[in-house]
Amino acid sequence: MNVATKKGKKGKKTIKKVISRNVVKKPKKGAREKTKAELAKSKAPKFDMNKLRSEIQDELQNGGMEGQIVAQRSPIKEVIDRAKHPKKSNGQEFIWTGIPGFDDLFEDGIPRTSTVLVAGGAGSGKTIMCCQIATYHAKHGDKCLYMSFEENEKRLRQHMNDFGWNPEDLEKKGKLMIQRFSPFDITRSVDALLMKAKGELLIEIDPVILPKHYKPEIIVVDSLTAIASAFTGKEDSYRIYIEQLFRFFERIGATAFLITETRQIPTIFSQTGVEEFLADGVIVLYNLTRGNVRENAVEVLKLRGAKHQKKIVAMQITSKGIVVYPEQEIFGEIRGEKE
Repeated sequence: MNVATKKGKKGKKTIKKVISRNVVKKPKKGAREKTKAELAKSKAPKFDMNKLRSEIQDELQNGGMEGQIVAQRSPIKEVIDRAKHPKKSNGQEFIWTGIPGFDDLFEDGIPRTSTVLVAGGAGSGKTIMCCQIATYHAKHGDKCLYMSFEENEKRLRQHMNDFGWNPEDLEKKGKLMIQRFSPFDITRSVDALLMKAKGELLIEIDPVILPKHYKPEIIVVDSLTAIASAFTGKEDSYRIYIEQLFRFFERIGATAFLITETRQIPTIFSQTGVEEFLADGVIVLYNLTRGNVRENAVEVLKLRGAKHQKKIVAMQITSKGIVVYPEQEIFGEIRGEKE
């Protein structure tokens, strides 16, 4: 077992806004790195609460097309919410992200082998968060694969080096692999397979070609948005590919973090809705405005098989990566609920 792993113990049709005023309980201590969040409380960013509440209320009431999509998905969501997900066994392993302050939002960590969406608007820190998680685990012994469908390998390495994570050293040790994939190659492969298997009820594809003898324990997909763009006008093919991709992660026993682009104040968190229903967890990153300044926040929207705090808290992108302030609450939670 490596240092990054800990064993232990996861409409009707309207969107509610819940502002939590509960006192934050001190999280249990676990076998993970100590954070500096408590020491940095005085430096935590300040937010214009009234302005942010007004922005989100307006977004939820006047969301236009996004609001219509939410309403269309409500019947599907009700069926999925009623379904009983299998419980994790008592021997479930959990992992930490290694992000200062962020791990304090989890009681035990993220269940190993989970698939987690990392959703947010442009500039919210999605790629930074996933790079930080991947390099943290690579440094602690896990094999990590970063699948890029947008940036090339050189630019990603430079991006990681900007924060001092030294990806080249991790690659030499065989703990980190950065690969660029073409979303259009995937589209052509899926289309060819669908033509060949026309009329068959069950279609199996190999969504990822891994190097021989390399079995990653942590996988980052950057991003589902780029993949979906290549499937424009072929939504059924995209859904088939995404379902097979999630099954693939489950089959090889990897913990996967999948980046998806949303609006700055999102009410939906994926391209089609299928992704967020298949995923075990959803982490939402916010890029909020206060005057002429943008500030960041983060929320664990859901995490199957694990207990976590349900609130939106302050986050900063520093020269060493992301730092989260778990006691600097912005909003309790924004989520769709039954009345």
